[in-house]
Amino acid sequence: MPSRPTQERSLAWRMGWWLGRAIVLFLVGSVLWVLIYKWVPVPITATMLMDGNGVTKDWTPLTRIDRSMVDAAIAGEDSRFCTHRGFDQAAMLQAFERNQQGGRIRGGSTISQQTAKNVFLWQGGGYFRKGLEAWFTVLIEQIWGKRRIMEVYLNVAETGIGTYGVEAGAQRYYNKGALHLSQIEAARIAAAFPQPKVREVTGASGFVRRHGNAIAARSAVVRGQYDTCVYQ
Repeated sequence: MPSRPTQERSLAWRMGWWLGRAIVLFLVGSVLWVLIYKWVPVPITATMLMDGNGVTKDWTPLTRIDRSMVDAAIAGEDSRFCTHRGFDQAAMLQAFERNQQGGRIRGGSTISQQTAKNVFLWQGGGYFRKGLEAWFTVLIEQIWGKRRIMEVYLNVAETGIGTYGVEAGAQRYYNKGALHLSQIEAARIAAAFPQPKVREVTGASGFVRRHGNAIAARSAVVRGQYDTCVYQ
């Protein structure tokens, strides 16, 4: 009859074997998942599935989205999108310092991080989800590249209550496709990205209106200087 120490070592070995197998399966599975979405439109996300308001979306290739929308996204969400490798340490440090001063909590997430979270994970915090987000961010930066990241981001980002993607947002707010958005229209959609359920795109006033106008002004600088990784 095996001794107790031997039984404990055997149990530890089996647990380690299963844990190692699970890790390998996750790594291989996540890489394959990212590879599939390099070419296949994202059909649904966890955020969409958990949205009690229903889902309105219309996958649209980047060639059918006006460049002003790309520029507005970069101007409003991630000015270093074309120069970082998925993580913007300077933005994270600035966000941390502002949060230490109190007031509205700000994040330092890049468009790449937001895309990884929106496509492969769920909303909310926690170190475990953050760790997974970092892993998927590295994968999409390496496998997709910047242009595909932007294309997916603009198709899965929430743009209003039950509304996902800039095409659905453009139709909802302006009765036109994303290909025909003006600079200010694109900027106001981008201004709503952080809090799409509470920020008004049309008829906006106060902070949202000022923020949208600021994004529109910065978009002119982004074009040809900070969006080249998308339009090479």
